[in-house]
Amino acid sequence: MKDHPQTKPARMGGRAARRAARAAKLAEHLRPIRPGMAGGTLRPLTAPQMARIHAAALELLETVGLADAPPSGITALTGAGAVLGTDGRLRFPAALIEDTIASANRAITLHGRDPSQDLQLGGTRVHYGTAGAAVHMVDHDGRNYRESTLQDLHDAARIADTLDNIHFVQRPMVPRDIPDPFEMDINTLYACVSGTTKHIGTSFTEAANVGPALELLHLVAGGEEAWRARPFVSNSNCFVVPPLKFATESCLVMEACIRGGIPVLLLSAGQAGATAPASIAGAIVQATAECLAGLVYVNAVKPGHPAIFGTWPFVSDLRTGAMSGGSGEQALLTAGCAQMHAFYDLRGGAAAGIADSKLPDMQAGWEQMCSNVMAGLSGLNMVYEAAGMHASLLGFCHESLILGDDLIGQALRCVRGIEVTEDTVSVEVIREVCLSGPGHYLGTDQTLGLMQTDYVYPALGDRSSPKEWQELGRPELLVKATARKLAILAERAPARLAAEVDAAIRARLPIHLPA
Repeated sequence: MKDHPQTKPARMGGRAARRAARAAKLAEHLRPIRPGMAGGTLRPLTAPQMARIHAAALELLETVGLADAPPSGITALTGAGAVLGTDGRLRFPAALIEDTIASANRAITLHGRDPSQDLQLGGTRVHYGTAGAAVHMVDHDGRNYRESTLQDLHDAARIADTLDNIHFVQRPMVPRDIPDPFEMDINTLYACVSGTTKHIGTSFTEAANVGPALELLHLVAGGEEAWRARPFVSNSNCFVVPPLKFATESCLVMEACIRGGIPVLLLSAGQAGATAPASIAGAIVQATAECLAGLVYVNAVKPGHPAIFGTWPFVSDLRTGAMSGGSGEQALLTAGCAQMHAFYDLRGGAAAGIADSKLPDMQAGWEQMCSNVMAGLSGLNMVYEAAGMHASLLGFCHESLILGDDLIGQALRCVRGIEVTEDTVSVEVIREVCLSGPGHYLGTDQTLGLMQTDYVYPALGDRSSPKEWQELGRPELLVKATARKLAILAERAPARLAAEVDAAIRARLPIHLPA
């Protein structure tokens, strides 16, 4: 074999080049991962199985229907073709469902306050973000849970604003330090809007709170017309109480949001074995039926209004009845729901990334990764609750949110898949290395070229050797996450509102966060 005296220096130079390349900010089109990458390669349901689920959903809607719609909902739905029975249940003819599916809005953009953060929903484009209604903050250092506060929520939005792989910020926790429902709704919205320029999702406890919330949003947007042109907040709406009952107050909230130009997430969140059938297929059927009814409702109020098909069933641990969001069954449920969204060619969302573990530990890692990867591979448009959630949605952790950014980066790399082209099969590269090169691929043009565009590197995950790890002081993952959290929160929030806008909001509404 020929001697190659330059091999060692080339390798050292290659290492320096790799480090410099990783430190440089890539142009968006060159990044190996980015929002809206196409999934859909994972298909746990066959085409006949999806058709059977659809038929079952139609049968339930036509023969069982939904109860407890508010009078305004009954008027809108019967006007669209639903039938009100003597038992008070609204039933939906199959033709009405099919016509609604055919005419539903498929050109949905979830806007950010910053246009560069816009999410174009369509096909199997995948986006990951936060969500939930946790009532506790996880203090990992003290191994403790405490009630979540408004400041915790604002800090979560600020942290998420800096994380490349968190594409949207739906409210992940409830500010338990604000007992008044109106003030909680307004301050939840303010804490998120002033913390991030990404798309935001939030909820309202009653319809009367939507008007003041819109007043806030108009001030931030620069007027009602500007808001309606680019609505950067959507309403997460639990419009049903499974099984197959409308949530009366939430439906009134939904109607108010539709009138105000707020996109709606139609959220059906039955729990398999409790408020949904224990079978995975049955849970998907019920959620699909409920969301189809919701889709009719939205389009009866305003045809073409943007609505996300939020089949969001959860899993029970049937030994105890407790929720089990970190289970393999949950991952399958979410993947199956994503397939049904694609079956209808509707823009949809579901839950993944939930940990039953109380702390950001190894259990949390496998639970979060399993469902996040399967959700992405199945082509779920909006992966909610993808980072930070613990204790089966009861707890939220800032450090886990930061670590979730790394985890989702790896999940997105799986979503991207394997490109097979004349260049990537690498016949000429292999030939050159083996016949006239050094016998390895370190420092080749292909290796250096793909290092940035095809490989994803963790921001905090440790890949050092044991020797290097010891020389670095044996760094701990959670300690590094805490340090990054503190560094983010030490800076002024880039998403903070202009002083005059903030002052106008505070003059009109009871804002609790300090100015």
